[in-house]
Amino acid sequence: MIDGARRDHARFRQIIRGKIKQDLKKHITHTEMFGRKGKDVVSIPMPQIDIPRFRFGSNQGGVGQGDGNPGDPVGGQPGDDGQPGQGQEAGNQAGDHGLEVEFTLQELAEILGEELSLPKIEPRGAKTLKSKVDRYTSIASQGPHSLRHFKRTIKQAIQRQISTGTYDPDRPVIIPEKKDFRFRSWKSDVQQENSAVIIYMMDVSGSMGDEQKDIVRTEAFWINTWLRSQYKGVETRYIIHDATAKEVDEDTFFRTRESGGTLISSAYKLCEKIIEKDYPPSDWNIYPFHFSDGDNWSSEDTKLCIDLLKSSLLRKCNVFCYGQVDSRYGSGQFYKDLSEVFGKDDDSVILSRIENKEAVLGSIKDFLGKGK
Repeated sequence: MIDGARRDHARFRQIIRGKIKQDLKKHITHTEMFGRKGKDVVSIPMPQIDIPRFRFGSNQGGVGQGDGNPGDPVGGQPGDDGQPGQGQEAGNQAGDHGLEVEFTLQELAEILGEELSLPKIEPRGAKTLKSKVDRYTSIASQGPHSLRHFKRTIKQAIQRQISTGTYDPDRPVIIPEKKDFRFRSWKSDVQQENSAVIIYMMDVSGSMGDEQKDIVRTEAFWINTWLRSQYKGVETRYIIHDATAKEVDEDTFFRTRESGGTLISSAYKLCEKIIEKDYPPSDWNIYPFHFSDGDNWSSEDTKLCIDLLKSSLLRKCNVFCYGQVDSRYGSGQFYKDLSEVFGKDDDSVILSRIENKEAVLGSIKDFLGKGK
């Protein structure tokens, strides 16, 4: 009974998984997911799944069938007031069956990777997180009785008796001596695991409205989900900027809106300082993501940004990603300037234009599809 229930549950999960993959684009754009996420689990609304239910056939016989009208008391008896009961007229349309299915972030990452054919990331930074693992990989002649290896002990006793001529195949009595005992022995193995840091930068000037921030929030959720599936340890830092830049927490990152101008270089300089202080490139895999509507204060500041990328940031990062979120107030010039300098053949800088929420899936593919 339990095994059958487990099989049914596994089959149900596979059906849901296929449905999510089929409608992945729609689920990616559903921001209500973020209100239902826990530390490691996300509840995904699935209103399109029908819950199994009984349906009446066309036969008129059997228990519960017979003459009667909606609202009549059971058994044809009058109501308490002596009058036939008043019921609500039966409808003929199916009701909505809402369903929420919980998925771990690891499962969502697997679905995302399968749908977008994302390659596994080859880490660049040195392995910094160390964990000690004891593995029983050998046999020793000494050890605690709890680790005694019965088969190896008997085998050793047989070998001793054969070599000394005391083994009688007609009466194979095997009595191990102390020197025959064999024990499982462990070897301590220090495993080194890769760690990564994601540094998000976003323009919060007046031209970046709530719609643009919502797109960034959606994309950041899926980027985090994928990178956390590739690395054991992932840290996240947030930088907002208009004419100046400052580091903030996640909630402030997505809620702040300023009215000043835009100096993108201020964010790149702060990003560089954070890396130099906390994340040595020899030890960390570093992923800066910058989101903007493409407006910058001047061409001189754009030139400064390009110089910072070439002289410092690109040498320290696995890849630098710039996502341009279309805005009615943004010129989009910064994307054009970066594409002229780095072009499509330069894998160290990945550029992506995000026109609306429907373009988020393609943008994720742009950023994560290189396997860097």
